[in-house]
Amino acid sequence: MDTIVTMGLVLKEIRYKEADRILTILTPKLGVISALAKNSLRLKSKLLTACGLLCYSEFVLLPGRNMYTVQEASVEKIFYNISATVEGMGLAMYMGEMASALSPTGEEADRELRLLLNCLYMINENKTDVRVIKAVFELRTMSQCGFLPQLVYCRDCGRYDGPAFYLDVQEGYLLCDDCAKKAGKSCNLDQGALYALRHICLVDDKKIFAFKISVGSLAKLSIAAEQYALTHLDKPLKSYQFLKSVLP
Repeated sequence: MDTIVTMGLVLKEIRYKEADRILTILTPKLGVISALAKNSLRLKSKLLTACGLLCYSEFVLLPGRNMYTVQEASVEKIFYNISATVEGMGLAMYMGEMASALSPTGEEADRELRLLLNCLYMINENKTDVRVIKAVFELRTMSQCGFLPQLVYCRDCGRYDGPAFYLDVQEGYLLCDDCAKKAGKSCNLDQGALYALRHICLVDDKKIFAFKISVGSLAKLSIAAEQYALTHLDKPLKSYQFLKSVLP
C-alpha cells in the first residue's frame, strides 16, 4: 500500500501499550486524522520528538483500516516557549481541542492549520495578550468553519456604526443600540469591540493580528467571542474549565 506524505500539527497524544502513542493530527488536506506512532516513546526512537504534542512535522503515513501508522516523521517547528506559562499552555490545548472538535476538511483544514500555527507562534513568541489570541482564534476558526456572523450592519435598521451593538451569539446577527433596546437585548459590544470583531473575521490571514484594542473593549470582545464559539460546538471542551481557571 502506498504511503502518504503530509505536514501536520499534533493536537493530542495518548499513550498506548508500553511505548506507543496514538496521535490526533491536523493536516492541510486530510483534515484531522488519527495515527499510531509505534515505539515513539522510546528514547532512541526517531519518532520521539517529531510526534510530540503541538509539534509541527512532516509525516510519512501508511493508511490502515481504522487509523494511519506513522512510518517516518521529521520536525519542522517546535513551540518550546508555549509551556513557559500555564496560561499559554492552557490556551494552546484549548485551541487544539476546538480544532479537533470542528474536524475541518479540504480547504477549511488548510486554513485552520495556518490559523492555529499563527496563534501558536504568537503565544510562543509572547507577541500579544493571550486574551487577544484566544478571541482571534475563536472568531476566525468559527468563521472559517461555516459560522461567519453577519457583521456589516444592524439586522433591523441597516445601521453600520454606533457607540454600542448587540451580537446574537446563537443566530450571528447584529443589532444597533436602538434596535437592541426595542428587542429587549443588552448591548454586548462597544465600538472598539465591534471594529475588532469585523477585523478578525474579515481581513486577510496576514493582517489578522494587526489591530489595537483597549482593555475595556477587549473584555467585551473576549466574552462575545467565547460565547459565540462555544455556542456553535456540538459538545463541551474538556480543556475549557482548566483554561478558565488560569485565564478568568
